[in-house]
Amino acid sequence: MTAPPDDCLARNEWICGAYLSSRREILTDAVVQHLQLTSVSIALGVLLAVPLAVAARRWRWSAGPVLGVTTVLYTIPSLAMFSLLLPLYGLSASLVVAGLVLYSLTLLVRNILAGLRAVPEDIRQAARGMGYGPVRLLLAVELPLALPAAMAGLRIATVSAVSLVTIGAIVGHGGLGNLIYSGMNTYFKAQVLTASVLCVLIAVVADLLLLGLQRLLTPWTAPARGRAA
Repeated sequence: MTAPPDDCLARNEWICGAYLSSRREILTDAVVQHLQLTSVSIALGVLLAVPLAVAARRWRWSAGPVLGVTTVLYTIPSLAMFSLLLPLYGLSASLVVAGLVLYSLTLLVRNILAGLRAVPEDIRQAARGMGYGPVRLLLAVELPLALPAAMAGLRIATVSAVSLVTIGAIVGHGGLGNLIYSGMNTYFKAQVLTASVLCVLIAVVADLLLLGLQRLLTPWTAPARGRAA
């Protein structure tokens, strides 16, 4: 049975409500996979970036190599990165996650390190005078004060990861990128546009949520409100 002439799917229009209603499950699965790949890669990136930034702050000689290596990793084209990682992870979601983690390190390490370096030395000295050891000083003083810069890096890294996840479509694990890739191959306009818009929405919502979290965790950075006379 052929579709009626007034069917937007039959006319292959960019904006088509019938596509949303008929492919709801496919879209949901793609969004879930996109969110999973993004969240896992960013979480692992943070777990690696924090100790690297702390080491670069504590041993200044290591800052150059750490920043240099992470910057070089960021300059590797995504297709080349996946090719280099392919022997280790095969055609799996782990391949995409590993690539995203490596890309996120540049933004995360650089911003966390900048935040740690911005902590005033007199505050460190005061904490030491109060009996704070290195670990307690790091956890209770340095990292909290470095949060504004660290969160800025986290926001940028997250938005970048949302975009880069789509490249995973070349190995079948690209979330919404799978729909974009297949839609481009078949010139399915509604699928390409819908998946692209959803990617943008995920990036915007993620950035707004992290901005809200940043303001919640760092209330001292909020602009002072004017007082009534």
